[in-house]
Amino acid sequence: MSIHVHPDVEQEIEEAVDWYDGLSQRLGSDFLRDLEKSLERIIKYPEAWALFSGATRRCRLQKFPYGIVYRLTPNGIQVIAVMHLHRKPDYWMERAEADEPEERESND
Repeated sequence: MSIHVHPDVEQEIEEAVDWYDGLSQRLGSDFLRDLEKSLERIIKYPEAWALFSGATRRCRLQKFPYGIVYRLTPNGIQVIAVMHLHRKPDYWMERAEADEPEERESND
């Protein structure tokens, strides 16, 4: 199953890694490992997480206060955000709404 990542997600990941690296030299790497393991779980069990908002789902990282917001599409998995669970909880919703009409068109 292929994963398509919203362009803003890379910046979110970089900011989180920079933040954790600023706290401890290896913490950024630990964050990336946790993120990768969560993505692997999503690929293996894409429907394991309950619907979160609309058609999106959220998989929480195991060791860090972040969640991967994604949705299933005909072409695979679309990652919409890697969100901090305690900051601006709805900031990513515009991304999901902006992408929805394209998803609907591809289903026709």
